[in-house]
Amino acid sequence: MLDFYFMNDSDIKPHSPGEQNLEFAGSLDDKTFQNLKTKGIIESRYDYYSDFRWGEALVKHIHSMIHQKGGMTDHDVKILKAFLDQAMERQCGLIAFGD
Repeated sequence: MLDFYFMNDSDIKPHSPGEQNLEFAGSLDDKTFQNLKTKGIIESRYDYYSDFRWGEALVKHIHSMIHQKGGMTDHDVKILKAFLDQAMERQCGLIAFGD
């Protein structure tokens, strides 16, 4: 699973979620992640098995892209949108750790 955690842009990237007691946002399985890449919601440069970070501006951009593409009813998009909505409410970004 690819686990997402809320993280402020000003925070230093930890090596693991437990290092800074990050709050869990949710997970994506490999199939959902690949589907989102195929649909152009997640850029192809991101790898399911690698850690990566989306700052607050990128979270807003991806959220906006979902609205532009009209994918609001898509099951895969709904999963990701839930993380993005929460991050936007908290005014923070997301960090993902692959396992």
